[in-house]
Amino acid sequence: MFSGGKDSCLACLIARENGYDISCLICVESENKESFMFHTPSVSEVREQAEVMDVPLVVVKTSGNKEMELMDLKRGIKNAIVDYGVGGVVTGAIESVYQATRVQKICNDLGVECFNPLWQRNQFEILEELIKKEFKVVVVGVFAYPLDSAWLGRKINEAFVSEMRILSEKYKINPAGEGGEFESFVLDCPLFRKALRVKSFEDFGEGNSWRREAVL
Repeated sequence: MFSGGKDSCLACLIARENGYDISCLICVESENKESFMFHTPSVSEVREQAEVMDVPLVVVKTSGNKEMELMDLKRGIKNAIVDYGVGGVVTGAIESVYQATRVQKICNDLGVECFNPLWQRNQFEILEELIKKEFKVVVVGVFAYPLDSAWLGRKINEAFVSEMRILSEKYKINPAGEGGEFESFVLDCPLFRKALRVKSFEDFGEGNSWRREAVL
């Protein structure tokens, strides 16, 4: 499962490092900007990421209805099994029981493995690993106080991690955004044969709820 964000990219890299072949990427494009299951800011640009990864992309469209989107995901995984012979699904879930249990059930129903390499890991360790492995990650959505439009486009670097330590302590924000506090997009990482560049973008929102739609 691939959203273009830091967690799915890191999970994909770890799967490859553990000997898994990445047969395809499965991306769910939801019309529901408030989806419980799926990342939405700049998700259409996943096509550019798939291209620089040289990996086929399976795109699943969904209206974002809370239960129907799970059926749409199941349909996408079925297509990947048929078209690419996949034997398992990798996710970037860290703490979301809602997401992890639903993907696991779908995998059980379809008879394939579910691998969650980031599950229950310390969120600061995940951020530090992104930096260590030279991921270039930018924030494309914020959805919690005190985050605002000034955070859009910020890179995840040591300064970001330091500030998250303060916000996590003061406001109980999940430092890796696992509570939906922010969303990210990867412009470069060891999976890419070349870095991506943002050509233009448009921001939408107000107060402490903003998203950035980028064009690469």
